[in-house]
Amino acid sequence: MQKSVLLLNMGGPNNLDEVKLFLTNMFNDKNIIAAPKPIRKMIAWFITTMRTKEAQSNYEHLGGKSPIVGYTEKLVKALEKEIDADVHYVMRYTPPYGQEVLEKVKDSDEIYAIPLYPHYSSTTTLSSFEHLFEAANKLGIQDKIKTVNSYYKEPAYLNAIIERIKETLGDSDPSEYELIFSAHGLPQKIIDKGDLYQRHIRYTLFYARKELMKQNINFYKTHLAYQSRLGPMEWIRPYLDDKLKSLSKKKVILFPIAFTVDNSETEFELDIEYKEIADELEFEEYKVAKAPNDHPKFVEALKNIYERME
Repeated sequence: MQKSVLLLNMGGPNNLDEVKLFLTNMFNDKNIIAAPKPIRKMIAWFITTMRTKEAQSNYEHLGGKSPIVGYTEKLVKALEKEIDADVHYVMRYTPPYGQEVLEKVKDSDEIYAIPLYPHYSSTTTLSSFEHLFEAANKLGIQDKIKTVNSYYKEPAYLNAIIERIKETLGDSDPSEYELIFSAHGLPQKIIDKGDLYQRHIRYTLFYARKELMKQNINFYKTHLAYQSRLGPMEWIRPYLDDKLKSLSKKKVILFPIAFTVDNSETEFELDIEYKEIADELEFEEYKVAKAPNDHPKFVEALKNIYERME
């Protein structure tokens, strides 16, 4: 029996010319901007026009492309060594799209779609599934596809988080540091409509704190904050910049709790932009942990998820 696993993620520009494509596709997504299509297209055009040059400048700091593809390719190779299926990745807003990848695997007997979002949200998980199934329906292979909605308390995933935090801490005394779990923010109105994202993030935070205590890794304090706010509307709080300003200690470690693969929100936003805020606040140490990426524990988590789906 031929099996294929598809890892779903948002994607990112593979070069500076793709920045406009990435922004256009993202802001045309009805799960991101819930407006009638003609209005959404106008909003997307306006935001993309306003942000493309600045975004291109940001990606220049990252070598002219998003790091998400490189990390994802390593994860694909690592997982493929551990399971009895071929593994591919599908991006939502940049190539490779669902149509292209499904053409490659359409003869598989079973297809397993695993979002690289542990926490369910209409803006990520649902959007990726809709994108995938739109292509699958055209090919008539939708019945072959199995999905999983979330895995925010998967033990091996939680262990990957702890291992990344320990790597960043090194031999230092955790009681000298404050630890912030930084999640990508969402407009408050999306949560108010019943989106599960914030609840799932809080569950992961609870289990991660529990595991830190179990391993006797005792930070001065641990916190949750939200990054990446865009526009004037109210987003879920607390905002990361406000949280940094409120800390008692001037040593901090950030872990990107919402991301399983490093991208511009971690390697530019957290590593560079928020570090500038920390520098202004005269932090002695500001460290950002890596996302799980291809850590063996995260590979194990994906293997476990796949095997439960079979």
